[in-house]
Amino acid sequence: MEKSYEIKLEKQPKGITSLFLTEMWERLSYYGMRALLVLYLVNALGFSDKDAGVIYAYYTSFVYLTPVIGGYITDRYLSYRFAIYLGSVLMLFGHLSLAISGLSYFYLGLCLLALGNGFFKPNISTIFGRLYVEKPNLRDSGFTIFYMGINLGGLLGPIISGTLGEKVDWHLGFLSAGLGMAIGIFVFYFGSKSLPKSIWEKTKGINLTHAHENATLTNDSENEVVPKIALIGLLSFFSIFFWMAFEQMGSSLNLFALRHTDRNVFGIEIPASIFQSLNPLMILIFGPFVSFLWTSLSKTNRNPNPILKFVISLFFLGLGFLVMVFAANKAESGVSVSLFFLVFVYFWNTISELCLSPVGLSFVSKMAPTKFASFLMGTWFLSTAFGHYAAGILSGYQREWGSMANFYGFFVIVSWFASFILLGIYLWKKNSILPLLESEKTRKLDSSSPIRGSIET
Repeated sequence: MEKSYEIKLEKQPKGITSLFLTEMWERLSYYGMRALLVLYLVNALGFSDKDAGVIYAYYTSFVYLTPVIGGYITDRYLSYRFAIYLGSVLMLFGHLSLAISGLSYFYLGLCLLALGNGFFKPNISTIFGRLYVEKPNLRDSGFTIFYMGINLGGLLGPIISGTLGEKVDWHLGFLSAGLGMAIGIFVFYFGSKSLPKSIWEKTKGINLTHAHENATLTNDSENEVVPKIALIGLLSFFSIFFWMAFEQMGSSLNLFALRHTDRNVFGIEIPASIFQSLNPLMILIFGPFVSFLWTSLSKTNRNPNPILKFVISLFFLGLGFLVMVFAANKAESGVSVSLFFLVFVYFWNTISELCLSPVGLSFVSKMAPTKFASFLMGTWFLSTAFGHYAAGILSGYQREWGSMANFYGFFVIVSWFASFILLGIYLWKKNSILPLLESEKTRKLDSSSPIRGSIET
């Protein structure tokens, strides 16, 4: 076993370790800061839940909009290496700005983080993909490793920054996130020297990273182009309902953990922000099992198509918020609820994410007609941004809808209603949709790993 594992590692392109570690440290800084954001606004700055939700909405939505702009600028004016350094440095100064007291420094820090993310995220993923131009068969396994780095950073960030921020000093927590970004820059500076020079060349073009996938997509039938675009638009629209509920984790669920959850374990109070580590931890645990499940079902031709996986995802999402309805009812009686309520909520949210986020990304990348591929991927990112914005705005109404149970019940109703409507559309148009999904061009839609394969890539 040990020998075969070493052989598999040797097949991977040289340089993946440095990019893995760079991404891990950057994600550690991002998720560490994100875990503190709403808690800091409410506790340290005295913001209302509604005002904190608005800021959270603007920040998280811009984080997913700026990569589209940053990628566009890089493609035309910047080198990949310069764009990655530019994004990294902007994010570093953003974290350092958050570490300084004062509202103006706080807003400046958020702006720098969003802008830096726009240059860093699309280009670090592009460079990683370029490593597999000559080894396309290893690309999915390579991105699985890359996603592991994302989730490892997402796991450690809230633990480190959250504990320092809540238990010691808020600004120290933000500073620790900046330290993670600084280490990421350091790793990239030395590690990138081992990367092949060819991956930095603009003349190769990003499409070469997908050459093995796109080779069969150059002759899209004219009568299939519009239906494919419509199908991508449909799933992009329904993904908004997913992110609108899912992103309550960083906002209203974070405040619920702070105010209404018994966080004492063996006499030690767990910081509320640490609960943000549950999602990446569960992805690391359950992601391989979900991947194995899809693979096993494919062998017997029972693997649900992407639309049905979206239906399943939205159902599981509602199930998680149904748990929150019970938790909220108990909390409103004046009792601190068990932390296991949140554990169960995060479990169902994670299973829901694994059924939708990586499936959606893979679906768009392989269903999109070649000449509209970038535009349609941008549409997918845009829908994610809309979902995050809606999540932040809605989070401010946690205690203003008569009861918290009503608030979380809203997400149960919306998730299940969206699941029911999508299923109805699928059954109504099944005879038109199935030929598109089962064609040779889209036969391997779910080949990408479920390890946080969303817009994180």
